[in-house]
Amino acid sequence: MIARDRLVKMCDELLYPDRFKDYTVNGLQVAGRSRIGRIMTGVTACQALLDEAVCWKADLVLVHHGYFWKNEPVTITGMKRRRLATLLGNDINLLAYHLPLDAHQVLGNNARLAAELDFEVQGCADGELGTGLLWLGAPSKAMDSVALGAHLTQRLDREPTMVLGHERQIERVAWCTGGAQDMIELAFEAGADAFISGEISERTTHLAREMGISYFAAGHHATERYGIKALGEWLAREQDIEHRFVDIDNPA
Repeated sequence: MIARDRLVKMCDELLYPDRFKDYTVNGLQVAGRSRIGRIMTGVTACQALLDEAVCWKADLVLVHHGYFWKNEPVTITGMKRRRLATLLGNDINLLAYHLPLDAHQVLGNNARLAAELDFEVQGCADGELGTGLLWLGAPSKAMDSVALGAHLTQRLDREPTMVLGHERQIERVAWCTGGAQDMIELAFEAGADAFISGEISERTTHLAREMGISYFAAGHHATERYGIKALGEWLAREQDIEHRFVDIDNPA
């Protein structure tokens, strides 16, 4: 067992949430019991994950996508009420880290995606939201855009939406997990032949074609499964507490 406040402090000191201009609250979002022996991790604090946490008797739910996003309604009704009632009624803590978890150089979503795809990491390009969000590197073996798409399908178990901007070999690739499609211009300016993120917008297609950079929307959920799992595993090792990762299926 570990004191909840100590566990939260460990995560804050690891991820440095104050360094990011985020859209949500990073850290403890809902307070539950003060002692933690079981942590459940998942990408999003949806009702299905909370129900699993109740069944498993988790003390804390740790996620990448929590609650209290900017510009969302402040009223506690409907779906939000049901979710909060589940947490409060079962005395379960909710701990969430968004951009800080994307950026961490070892446990973060971008770092773990690079490991999953066997990319050679060469650096990061900074943006207005914080450092470490757009990563740069190279595939471990020669491939063109079509081969890179097949590689993503095989490694992430999800076929990406592809916009093929050219036919040359991919020598430099940029990536940012989740909904970072609008970083495509920054990726192009950094010299990337391909850019990987989770989602695609209508405008992304035209930008990729006209700039001559291949774009891959590999899935918001699919690209962000790895960081939160790694963070939960790290906490379990550091404090000898139980950890369980639950992957709630999401095609987006």
